[in-house]
Amino acid sequence: MDRDQLVEHLKFAGELGVAGVSRDPKWRTRDIPTVRGTDPADDDAAASTPSTPEGAAQDAGEPVALIRSASEVLESIRTDIGPACTRCKLHTLGRTQVVFGVGNPEARLMFVGEAPGADEDEQGVPFVGRAGQLLTKIIEAIDLKREDVYIANVIKCRPPQNRNPEPDEVETCEPFLFQQIDAIKPTVIVALGKFGAQTLLRTQDPISRLRGRVFEYRGAKLIPTFHPAYLLRNPPAKREVWEDMKLVRKLLAETA
Repeated sequence: MDRDQLVEHLKFAGELGVAGVSRDPKWRTRDIPTVRGTDPADDDAAASTPSTPEGAAQDAGEPVALIRSASEVLESIRTDIGPACTRCKLHTLGRTQVVFGVGNPEARLMFVGEAPGADEDEQGVPFVGRAGQLLTKIIEAIDLKREDVYIANVIKCRPPQNRNPEPDEVETCEPFLFQQIDAIKPTVIVALGKFGAQTLLRTQDPISRLRGRVFEYRGAKLIPTFHPAYLLRNPPAKREVWEDMKLVRKLLAETA
């Protein structure tokens, strides 16, 4: 990061109300559990048992269980959707391409927005416009990089004039988001904006009532917060988003 970028980063952090940063990396790392026997006799028994070649079934009559990585599962979901999905009416309403999702398949933190905008529709990547640039700064404010997290939307195609997705469009597309969440298995999900939060939580509560709270969602902790596009129109709300992101950081640290 050059000097100008650093100055800009610190200026943005000051707008959020950041009083300092943590250099402790423990909350940014993913625990990789190690399974070990606790009884020496178990080790002796294991040593005397003939080993089974990797990938072979214990019994010729048993099927071999194939365990796919999160990356492979995500790629299969992308393939299932296809590059030019026609499942809902959005493909007839000016959409350019499917905007699937981007980021680390093993991410502990996932962001879920509403739908692609014009820039996203053009580039095929979520959150790349002005709101996306602000989201990147928010991620960096908690000492993460954009490539450390995973970013997706409730629906994968841009609605005309960036209108809210309609119920039939959500019903058609959100199963793919559920599959993405289940493949990644994030520790924390941040729902960006009123529509994203209300859709995931199946509620009509306003975002002002939802934010600041933690919800259980598909094995993760879900935290609603304001959408970056809203922050562009209402900069003072950055302070509230910073409070939400401090909660995100705390949850990640507790499960590191």
